Amino acid sequence: MEKIHTTCVYCGCGCGLFLHVEGDRVVGASPSPGHPLSRGRLCIKGWLAGEFVGHPDRLRYPLIKRGDRRVRATWDEALSLVRDRFLKVKEAYGPDAIAVLTSAKGTNEENFMLMKLARAVLKTNNVDHVARLCHAPTVAGLSYAIGSGAMTNPIESLLESEAIMVVGSNTTEQHPMVAATILEAQSRGAELLVFDPRRTQIAAQADIHLTPAPGTDVAWINGLLNVIIEEELIDEVFIRGRTQGFELVKEAASCYTPEVVESITGIPPHLLRAAALSYGAAEAASIVYAMGITQHTAGTDNVQALANLALATGNLGREGTGIYPLRGHQNVQGACDMGALPDLLPGYQKVSDPRKIETFEEAWSVDLPRAPGLTAVEILEAAEEGSIKAIYISGENPLMSYPDRDSVYKALKALDLLVVADIFPTETTRLAHVVLPVASFAEKDGTFTSTERRIQLISKAVSPPGEALSELDVIFDLMKRLGAPYRSLSPAEVMEEIASLNPHYGGIRYRRLGIDGLQWPCPDEDHPGTGILHREAFPIGRARFRPVFQKELHESPDEDYPFLLITGRTLYHFHSGSMTRRTSLLDREVPGPVVDVNPDDAGRLRIRSRQRVVIESRRGRLEVEARIDPGLMPGILYLPFHFSEAPANALTARALDPASRIPAFKISAVSMRRA
Repeated sequence: MEKIHTTCVYCGCGCGLFLHVEGDRVVGASPSPGHPLSRGRLCIKGWLAGEFVGHPDRLRYPLIKRGDRRVRATWDEALSLVRDRFLKVKEAYGPDAIAVLTSAKGTNEENFMLMKLARAVLKTNNVDHVARLCHAPTVAGLSYAIGSGAMTNPIESLLESEAIMVVGSNTTEQHPMVAATILEAQSRGAELLVFDPRRTQIAAQADIHLTPAPGTDVAWINGLLNVIIEEELIDEVFIRGRTQGFELVKEAASCYTPEVVESITGIPPHLLRAAALSYGAAEAASIVYAMGITQHTAGTDNVQALANLALATGNLGREGTGIYPLRGHQNVQGACDMGALPDLLPGYQKVSDPRKIETFEEAWSVDLPRAPGLTAVEILEAAEEGSIKAIYISGENPLMSYPDRDSVYKALKALDLLVVADIFPTETTRLAHVVLPVASFAEKDGTFTSTERRIQLISKAVSPPGEALSELDVIFDLMKRLGAPYRSLSPAEVMEEIASLNPHYGGIRYRRLGIDGLQWPCPDEDHPGTGILHREAFPIGRARFRPVFQKELHESPDEDYPFLLITGRTLYHFHSGSMTRRTSLLDREVPGPVVDVNPDDAGRLRIRSRQRVVIESRRGRLEVEARIDPGLMPGILYLPFHFSEAPANALTARALDPASRIPAFKISAVSMRRA
């Protein structure tokens, strides 16, 4: 048996593991003892990370649509059809009638080349990926506030914190190795503060658990700052020396007294004060957050409010301090770094900056589009309206993961060309004109970038099934067919091109990436990588405070729809379930969807546990089993989004954050009744 060291395919923790290989088949997985984050540990999904690789459902050869059926085709037939349709759409409607959705499950190298395909070959900035659905507010909010939309410290820095604030993160289930570090810090004396309307496992471990009403985050964060200012716990030296705009934020926070916050959020004043004193009085305090804070129409304001809190207390640039956005996919961070965004080139360089664009034009010997493109949700809206005619989708399943499922279906059906590259059949591949079978993480070489900015190798352990190819090979073939003068490159050679154009990755070379990987920024080959950002200065000079205010929800409960629905994940499944539902133990543990209901609500509606209920919103309805959860606030329902039998996005709205264009998955007004 051979053991191949690689990086886990699931969440953004980026744990190191070994795939056990026998006869060109993955037969098991085990943890990497020397990995700096996982340190010889894995969560249940990591232990089983290789099982889906050999599943009989794997896509093994290209498929093209003929009539109402998808039939087997050769690679030449499939890619020739893609080329011809792209060129036809481009000639008839212009390049901006085309869009490319890259994959946070793909490698850095694949994301970079898909971005290059869109911009340099197809001539459109309509390129985006699933970060738009999870951490777009992080990029927008933190980039404005501190000049970088990434995690400021490595995870191990949490061990030096005196207070850790966890916001909108079910950490033990969704980022277990981060949770292990948090709980280790707590055992060393750190106070753990959790803000979540659900009593999750980590909330049950907290020293203080506060349960704000969904969508009221700006109010309680401003309330914390109000108490910290009143108690004179701000860091005046840090504020004067390294920031600007504090007085406006101070004035805004003055409106959010603990009593006012209670009227908006339901948090008792004494608990708000206790949490504020814990965070404000700590010599080193940190903020950990996830999609519970970002997936709102006020997502960017929420992130800015947290940045205001960290800046006011001087909790940046040191061990034990910092802001820790937890990325949901293993390579959401990397896909953003690679410029798979409609307004940003690799390294977060703006497409609207003529100097930056000219650098890429010179490197690629092409003219590039200058106007920012459409975001992911806007691309599908444009497809439904008829202005987007062709989309290439890599490794994503919008029919399960994008808001307002009915509209997504109409958008995809309206396309002249839908190309989907994936490893399994999905709800979205069933609508595709061309389906391209590609290699999984175990069947190719490349790199992922974890939530802590750690660039790590993945290594080919087995061969792809049937005629499946690495997506990098597919992209190069398609580029040549479209007339691009670019030669095929190995993953290592693509990384050298990335390093030449992305200043954060300037020193990244495959030969330097051992088990520890390297954390960006790593500007040259002599640089050891950077653990803690902003030690001496911010990339924008002075960090920027910005006052934010609580806004009305885009959709509130009423007589017809009296509940608020929250969507999210479970411990045993991942995203739309294409991998975990083909992993026998994980599927056995949670074989289907359930909706969590508060006991008082269940009693009032005479609903018993495991009884089927109908949930309905203004967009759609579904039927699902109920589960009584005493840890859930009254008036709130919680539904995982992994299950095609009860797709949560049939209920969610397309309401978007105006700054980051993220959908508000966490707030949907619904009704519930017994089936």
